[in-house]
Amino acid sequence: MKGVFRARGLVDGLGWGKALISKSPISFLEGVDPKQGKIIDKSHELFGLSIDGKVLIFPYSVGSSVGAYVLYKLKENGKAPSAIINLKSDNVIVSGCAIAKIPLVDMVEGLSLIRKGDFLMVNGSNGSVIIY
Repeated sequence: MKGVFRARGLVDGLGWGKALISKSPISFLEGVDPKQGKIIDKSHELFGLSIDGKVLIFPYSVGSSVGAYVLYKLKENGKAPSAIINLKSDNVIVSGCAIAKIPLVDMVEGLSLIRKGDFLMVNGSNGSVIIY
């Protein structure tokens, strides 16, 4: 184990997987395909990459509140991230993760220490992130 970091737990549950990190916000309505679980926004730094089973790290979401429904559809289709970490979560992400039962935390101490591909466990219930 490399470290345990405190966070603000927003949606209960445990999620683990490899970190997929974006410095840019994500629009779930127009930027993510809920059937394939891939970033489809051609201008996004993660274009073409799968979010399925990853711990998806990004600053916040942009776009319509319908993005929350896209998170639900991702989960329903078995293509959702295992957990989400934000710098600061917004209503779209919180509500989408809540209905899809995707663990969510934000305001992680030590977030800058996480690298793409690190194996993480996110605990939305107690507000912690573990890097393995």
